[in-house]
Amino acid sequence: MNSPTKPTSHGPKIVVIGGGTGTFTTLSGLKYYARDITAVVNMSDDGGSTGILRDELGALPPGDIRQCLVALSESDQIMRDLFNYRFEEGTFGGHSFGNIFLTALEKTTGSFAKAVQTAGEVLKITGHVIPVTLTDVKLVLTKSDGTSIHGEWQIGNGVFDEAKPQLSLEPAAMLNPEAAAAIAAADIVVIAPGNLYGSLAPALIVPGLAEALQSTEAAIVYICNLVTKPGQTDGFKVHDYAEEIERFIGQGALNYVIYNTHKPTKHLLDKYAQEGEFAVEIDPDALKMANYEPIGTDTISDTLYKLNPADQRFIPRTLIRHDSDKLARLIMRIYFS
Repeated sequence: MNSPTKPTSHGPKIVVIGGGTGTFTTLSGLKYYARDITAVVNMSDDGGSTGILRDELGALPPGDIRQCLVALSESDQIMRDLFNYRFEEGTFGGHSFGNIFLTALEKTTGSFAKAVQTAGEVLKITGHVIPVTLTDVKLVLTKSDGTSIHGEWQIGNGVFDEAKPQLSLEPAAMLNPEAAAAIAAADIVVIAPGNLYGSLAPALIVPGLAEALQSTEAAIVYICNLVTKPGQTDGFKVHDYAEEIERFIGQGALNYVIYNTHKPTKHLLDKYAQEGEFAVEIDPDALKMANYEPIGTDTISDTLYKLNPADQRFIPRTLIRHDSDKLARLIMRIYFS
């Protein structure tokens, strides 16, 4: 697909909240329609390369930050590929160059915020990438029996079969003032698709984030996931996802919910079904009664993504993904409506 022409003006002020592939996809499309984009990024990641760097070097998690920087980069393709390059073997096996670069910058400058800013300059990014918090936090899920699961990777990839799990951050986090300021000044705030409890919630439950969203005059848009996650969101429909988002940020906080109406091929759905994952279904009656405006359309990419052998050790890749340009056009349509 040919990329749209880059905008000549700054356009709307857009904040995208999340982390991981869904946020990467959303940002990748938006940068062709707006210049004033701020990614507010989850900071509890502790899996794969990021987890090792946190454990061994005491660094703040670079993985989701790196993906956002690359998504907004306007540097040459070789630079974007370099930051995403993942070593396949040896001492650095499984690590991406970008993660190591950000960690080295953090150690050199003494500031993760400065490291992110410098990396953004190197990659010539459109807009800004801001950690949602600069507190070194871990995600905790507390079960109804009082036991708990610690760590984003364990929670995001675990099976807990409890409706509305109780999540918290340890130690108590502080909202990055830059993130609060970006949300206050925004025209549109987008909560990107992603692992509900292992990627989105850790950003949304940072103390002060919900209050920032409730007080902003921006339209708040949530992009619903395409498939359910076994042991966590089994049977969830679009409105169930939206209800959980509002549980974290406040009842009635959402203005729009974008969801997919196009079914992938039976072949792909069967592949997902083997893993206990199913296309997110729609309850029209529930959406009619919602406090937000539901926007249902085809949001699926026609491109099939191939697995990188070096990624399989650390990062599960999906075959069904949102289309970045379709999402960007929908978001811009909301802005101009």
